[in-house]
Amino acid sequence: MFINLVDLSRPAPVEGTSGAPAPSRWPLLALVVLGVALVLTPFAIGLFSTAPKGAKMLADFRPFMTSARLEQFQVEMREVNAGVLESNNRVASLLYGPGASGRQQLAANVPTFASFNNDWPAIDASMTDLLDRVQGNLGNYDAVAALPSFELFPWFFVVPGLLIAGFAVVGLTTPRWWRRARRAVVVIGLGMVLAPVAFQMFDRAPAGGRMIDAFRTIETTQRVRTMQGYFGTMAVGQGSIRLELVPALQHTGLTPDQIQARFAAVSALDRDWVHILNDMTPMIGAMSDNVTSYRAMAALPPFTLFPWFFVGPGVLIAALALKARTPRIEGTS
Repeated sequence: MFINLVDLSRPAPVEGTSGAPAPSRWPLLALVVLGVALVLTPFAIGLFSTAPKGAKMLADFRPFMTSARLEQFQVEMREVNAGVLESNNRVASLLYGPGASGRQQLAANVPTFASFNNDWPAIDASMTDLLDRVQGNLGNYDAVAALPSFELFPWFFVVPGLLIAGFAVVGLTTPRWWRRARRAVVVIGLGMVLAPVAFQMFDRAPAGGRMIDAFRTIETTQRVRTMQGYFGTMAVGQGSIRLELVPALQHTGLTPDQIQARFAAVSALDRDWVHILNDMTPMIGAMSDNVTSYRAMAALPPFTLFPWFFVGPGVLIAALALKARTPRIEGTS
């Protein structure tokens, strides 16, 4: 007769309420805390209010953020500059004589143009600086625009957080389901680690940070209002060229064809001004409409950190899930 003895050298597995072996509690408790933290992260950094503003700003800027469109803006600024310079030099020389004396006579007889001519260097410098900064950040814009919609970013924290916390609670309350849930938690953790790689966030997020930094001094209420005022000044100046200088040239006996041949820059500005105004005004309007959106984006944590907001928690989640192993009962697989 043989007596079966219990092997007292092995500790008996801890059992849950269902009688199934229970996993270690502290990794599960840590997973609950981590899941809740992920859910709360978008609220803590204001993503639910900021992300839609960021998505709107990117969408509003999209029509202007192409190489062709930005180069066209630069061409238009050079066209205006050429028209102003030709008016102040060659037109003044024909109407009132060469050199400084002719320019002084032009200023005295056409004060509206003289005022615009005095303001133009500052306008040209400011607008060129704006266009240079925007054009210099075209690659950064394209990188950020290639990310998933900003409106989805809060849910990239909330959904995994809810799932992780829920699965961990299952492990605490219903141990027999934890082995399957544990696999899902590991997959979620690994998914969070791989998401920044799949979305190229390690390259694209810093590009977004560089764009935000570059726009810090141009996407402001004061700067936008100043640029809107520039267009009013430019419209008055161009009106003076069209209504005063061109008729004065005609009074010298020049025909329209002769004026166009001899004063090509003035003729081009007079011809293209409405198109230039209609082309540039929407861009300034988009900047004006998105000052608040820009401020919200600039108030977020540094963009370089965003990939690590996924990688760091993802590594912890996977590690904790692996740590929370269900003890095996001898003889089971």
